[in-house]
Amino acid sequence: MARTLINVPAKAKRGEIIEIKTLISHVMETGFRPDSSGKLLPRDIIIDFVCKYNGEEIFRAELYPAISANPFFTFSTVATESGTLSFAWTGDNGFEATASAAITVE
Repeated sequence: MARTLINVPAKAKRGEIIEIKTLISHVMETGFRPDSSGKLLPRDIIIDFVCKYNGEEIFRAELYPAISANPFFTFSTVATESGTLSFAWTGDNGFEATASAAITVE
């Protein structure tokens, strides 16, 4: 399982813009690099990241071989109600990782 780091404020005022930060540790391989024998190493990247706020998608990123290892995302949303932010990463070779964070809106 990949290691994820999520930074979401625990509390926010209704209507406040909040900043969300995510990082996932993942060994990325573009599929363009040769190994010591000259054979191309197989591609192994994260291809999709989705964040949902109480089940509604608020952010999505499609990733390609030029993305760095351990993708880091920072994005904002408006705090509308208390609930859960859920995060999902999918990648090559059946890779899947999920995480979630709770937020209280006052």
